[in-house]
Amino acid sequence: MIKYNPKTCWIAIAALFIALSFSCANMATPNGGPYDEEPPRFVSSTPIPNQLNYKGKRVEILFDELIKLDNPLENIIVTPPQKEQPTIRANGRRVTVELEDSLRENTTYTIDFTNSISDNNEGNIFQNFSFAFSTGETIDSLAVSGTVLNAENLEPMPGITIGIHTNLADSAFLTTPFIRTSRTNDRGEFTIRNMAAGTYRIYALNDAMRSYMHDQPGQEIAYADSLIVPTFEFATRQDTTWIDTLTIDTIQTVHYTRFMPDDIVLRLFKEKFDRQYLLRPERPTAQMLVIRFNAPLDTLPELRPVNFKPQMDSAWYFVQRLEENRAANVWLIDSTVWKQDTLRLAMTYPESDSLNILRPRTDTLQFLAPRQREERRRRGKEGEPEPIEFLGMSIKASGSINLYDTIAITFTEPVLALDSSLFILEQMIDSLWQPADFRFFPDTANSLNFYLKRDWKYGENYRLTVDSATIYSAYGKWNNAFTGDFSIKKEEEYGHLYINTPGITDHAFIELLNSSDMPVRREPVKEGGALFMDLKPDKYYARLIIDRNNNGRWDTGDYTAKRQPEEVYYCPKQFNIMQNWEVEENWDVKALPLKRQKPMDITKNKPKEITKPKRDYRNEGRNNSSNSSSDLLRSLSF
Repeated sequence: MIKYNPKTCWIAIAALFIALSFSCANMATPNGGPYDEEPPRFVSSTPIPNQLNYKGKRVEILFDELIKLDNPLENIIVTPPQKEQPTIRANGRRVTVELEDSLRENTTYTIDFTNSISDNNEGNIFQNFSFAFSTGETIDSLAVSGTVLNAENLEPMPGITIGIHTNLADSAFLTTPFIRTSRTNDRGEFTIRNMAAGTYRIYALNDAMRSYMHDQPGQEIAYADSLIVPTFEFATRQDTTWIDTLTIDTIQTVHYTRFMPDDIVLRLFKEKFDRQYLLRPERPTAQMLVIRFNAPLDTLPELRPVNFKPQMDSAWYFVQRLEENRAANVWLIDSTVWKQDTLRLAMTYPESDSLNILRPRTDTLQFLAPRQREERRRRGKEGEPEPIEFLGMSIKASGSINLYDTIAITFTEPVLALDSSLFILEQMIDSLWQPADFRFFPDTANSLNFYLKRDWKYGENYRLTVDSATIYSAYGKWNNAFTGDFSIKKEEEYGHLYINTPGITDHAFIELLNSSDMPVRREPVKEGGALFMDLKPDKYYARLIIDRNNNGRWDTGDYTAKRQPEEVYYCPKQFNIMQNWEVEENWDVKALPLKRQKPMDITKNKPKEITKPKRDYRNEGRNNSSNSSSDLLRSLSF
C-alpha cells in the first residue's frame, strides 16, 4: 500500500510545471498539415445521376465530408419550376431534396445547386454542381447559356430568372409558366441545362412572385428576337497547370462537349409603366400646399375652391412645377385664402383603374393650416426696428465659370413682374465696364428658377448687378442688392476630345461619364464621330446610344409592341483629358461583345471573388501546444 505524502506530491507538481515550461519554449505541436482547400466531392446518390424512369419524389446526395448549404431557397433551382417550394436541407454529409409537386411523365428534372454547397469547416465551394434524373426512358442533355445585362447601362444582372418556351406564340410569356428555368449568377451569367432537342423562345424576368411568367406590370424583362435551337459539338481546349504565378507546369489538351448557343445576350428593361394616382397632399406652411403623384402628368390639374371664395379675380395661386410634373408646390397668393385654417379644394385628375386605364377622378382635398408656433424674433436695442426679412435670391455668378455654363437664379417664393431689365450684366473691356446683352428665360422644370445665358468667350470678365427692392415676391418681400464678379475660364484650361465611331449610320449620341457612371456631357454623332470641346481636365468614360426615334434620350422597350430597348454600347477604355490637350480616339462599338465592354472601374455589380482561406501556422502551433499542456494538467488533477 502506497502512503499519500502531500509534501512529495507538491514537489512532483512543481517539477512537472518546470518541465512543461521548457517544453513549451522549445517545441510546438505539429500544425496538422495544409488546410483542406478542396471542395466537397460527390460520393453517391439516390437516384443515381441521370437515372431513367425514376418515380420517387425524394433525392439524397452523399458527399465525402460534412457540408453546408447557403440560402437554398434562393440559390438552388429546381426545373421544371415547382408550384410548391421543395424542401431542401443538409445533414452531415448528406443533402436531401423533397419535391412537393407531382412529377410529370417523360420529363427530365434538374436540381441546379449553383454555388450553394461548401464544406462545413473551410467553406470551399463546390461550384456549378447540378443533378439530373428522368421520369421517362430518355434524359435530355442539351444546354444553352448566356448573359443578362441591364439594357440602359450594361450592368450584369444577378438573380434574374431565365426561362424557355416551346410554345412560340408571344402570348406564352404572358400566360404560361416557363417549362425550364435557370437563374443568373453574380456575373449575370446563366445556363439552362438538360434541354430536349427542339426550337425555343428564351426570356429573362425579375420574378419576385415566382410565377415564372410576365403577369405583373412593371416587371423587368428581356426577350430574344430570334429563336433558340440548342445543339452541340465536340471541341478541345488548352488547360494550363501552374507551379506558381510565373511558372507553367503542364499544358494539356482537353476534349469536351460544347453546348450552343453559349453567347446569348438578353438586355433587361422595365417597360414604361406607372399606375397613376394621387399621394397624400400636405400643407407645410400657411401659404403653400404640396400635391404629389406617383407618376408624372402631362399637365397639372386645376384647383377649384369649395369652402371659400378668393378676392382676387384670377391667379389666386401660383404653381411651382417639380420633378417633371410629378409634384407641385401650390403657392396661395390671395391673403384672404391662405389665412384660413381649413381649405377645401376640388381637383380633377387622371387615375389608373384596375385595368390600368387612365380615367378622370374628382376629389375634394382638405388642407389644415399648420399649428402656429411662437417665433422668437431677433430684436436690437429697445426702440430699434426689427431686421428686414429679404426675399431669398440665390445667384451663382462669382469666381470662375465654364464657357458653356449658364447663370442660375433661384427664388424662395413666387416673384411678380420679373424681366431681364432688372439684371445688369457688364463686361470688362479695356479696363472699363461696358453693358453686355444676354438671354433671360425661366426653368421649365421649376417655376422658381431662371437662367441668364450669353455666348461667353475664353478669358472674359463680367459683373452682374441687381439693385435692392427691385424684385418683389407675392407676399411683399423684396430682394437685397447683389453684385457678383466672375470670369470665363481660359482656353488653355480645357482639353478637347474627338471620338471616331466607324460604322454608326443611325441617329446616335455619345455621353461622357464620370467615375460614378453618371453622364456629364452629351454630343450627337455627326459624320462618323462626336466632338467634345472645352472639357474640364479629368478622367472620363463613354457610352453610345442608338437613338432610333431621334429624341435625344434613351428609350426603353415594349414587349407587346415587340420593340427592344434602344441599343447601348460602352467604350472599354478610359479617356484622360488634360489641360490644353486635343485627343482623338477611334472606337468600334461592336469590337467587343456587350458583356465585356463596360469598364470594371464603373461597374457597380462587381462579381464576387471566391478566395481560399489563409492559414496562420504560427498561432496555430502555439494554440495546439497550449491545448496539449492544458490537457496534460487536467489529466493530473486529483
